Amino acid sequence: MGRETCHAPPEALDPGQSSKRRPSMAKVAFIGLGVMGYPMAGHLKTKGAHEVTVYNRTAAKAEKWAKEFGGKHAATPAEAARDQDFVFCCVGNDDDLRSVTTGEDGAFATMKTNAIFIDNTTASAEVARELDAAAKEAGFHFLDAPVSGGQAGAENGQLTVMVGGNEAAFQRAKPVIDAYAKMVGLMGPAGSGQLTKMINQICIAGIVQGLAEGIHFGKQAGLDIHKVVDVISKGAAGSWQMENRHKTMNEGKYDFGFAVDWMRKDLGIVLEESDRNGAKLPLTALVDQFYKDVQALGGQRWDTSSLLARLEK
Repeated sequence: MGRETCHAPPEALDPGQSSKRRPSMAKVAFIGLGVMGYPMAGHLKTKGAHEVTVYNRTAAKAEKWAKEFGGKHAATPAEAARDQDFVFCCVGNDDDLRSVTTGEDGAFATMKTNAIFIDNTTASAEVARELDAAAKEAGFHFLDAPVSGGQAGAENGQLTVMVGGNEAAFQRAKPVIDAYAKMVGLMGPAGSGQLTKMINQICIAGIVQGLAEGIHFGKQAGLDIHKVVDVISKGAAGSWQMENRHKTMNEGKYDFGFAVDWMRKDLGIVLEESDRNGAKLPLTALVDQFYKDVQALGGQRWDTSSLLARLEK
């Protein structure tokens, strides 16, 4: 596939100027309309007031989005990305990401000079650096920008976005990203956003396992879990997971957000990266195996708080 702007050098960006203005209407594409991408693209259209074109592997979902939000839909990632100022992406994994960027009819074939590709996929730091290099060679910018906050955060436009890449490109993109975010931070060069998301998942895994064991212990001891949590959540043990998941965990309900299959995918990325950088993650490796046990119970699509189900089986 030919590139419209092959090998054109990136234009200089002025971060001081770009951070002071919010683009009233940028030309934006969004690739991948899953449980996260669908509402994120919606916020770019409604809250951000941008001109949005979407692509999804299942075309019917893209057509539904366009009808709901009044945007456009494209038949391929390349068509969606053509002539856009910003191209967002939120797909499943490294292979999916390569497919919609550098694969056949991928978005990188039609990215214009100095445009910015913002990848919200939780993927490896390795693929982020690979795509950053490809973008630089072709004359546009790449930001790895995984998110945290789950489906509710995406629907409410309250995601935390961890970004890796060029600071000037980040400053240009941030006012657009703000449409679906409550916090956006530049963590360092390409791959740093993904590395930060890995830390996020490491911390969550340990917290959820501790909460599951605490609730299990309390129930075995005959305590009222709601009373217990009402007290300890106001102290050092308090966490978002405790506040938002203890009731459903106590009731054995696990249909509230980020799925076990997705968490195992993320923890697999974490453990592969730790093999490369020498980090010692014994608890993360153990909790990953606990989630494997949950999958064996039929909990592939249960939310991550289902670690309690393993203790109560």
